[in-house]
Amino acid sequence: MRWTRAIGWVTCTIILVGAGTADATEISGAISSTLTIFDDSELVGDVTCTVTGGPCIAFGGPNLTLELNGFTMTGRADALAPCSTSGPGEIGIDVNTQQHDAIRGPGLVQQFRNLGIRLFHSTGVVVKNVTLSSNCLSGIIVTAGSDNELEANVSVRNGSPASPCGGI
Repeated sequence: MRWTRAIGWVTCTIILVGAGTADATEISGAISSTLTIFDDSELVGDVTCTVTGGPCIAFGGPNLTLELNGFTMTGRADALAPCSTSGPGEIGIDVNTQQHDAIRGPGLVQQFRNLGIRLFHSTGVVVKNVTLSSNCLSGIIVTAGSDNELEANVSVRNGSPASPCGGI
C-alpha cells in the first residue's frame, strides 16, 4: 500500500513540475499557453498560437536552438490589419535574458498582436533567415543586450500607423 501511494505521489509531482515546459524537440499544431523550451527544438509542422498576452514560444535557457524548418507560426492578429483586434498583444518568439540562443529559418513568424521576435537583455543570440510579416509592432526588436547577430531576415508589413516601428 505504501509503494502505491509513493508511486502515485511521485507521478503527480513529476506531472505538476513538468507543466508548461517542453522537453521534446518537436513542435507543431496549436499552442494555447506559452511553450517554454529547455532543449534544442524544431518545428515539424505549422504552429497556430492562441496565447493571450504572452509569448507563444519562450527560450528557457542558454545555448538553445529553435529550427523553424520552413514552417509558419501564426498569431491571433488579423492578416490584413494586424493591430485592429483588441486585447493584450502576444509575442511570437521571446528570448528574454538568455545567452547564445539561436532562431534559424527558413520560416515565417506572422500575425502577432505585438512583436514577431523579441531579444530582451540577451547576448550572443543569432536570428537567421526568418521572414516576419503582419505583426502589430516590430518584426524583430532588440532591447538591451549585446553581440546579437541578425542575418538574412525579411520584415514585411509589420507595425501600425500608431506604432510605425515595424522593421528589424
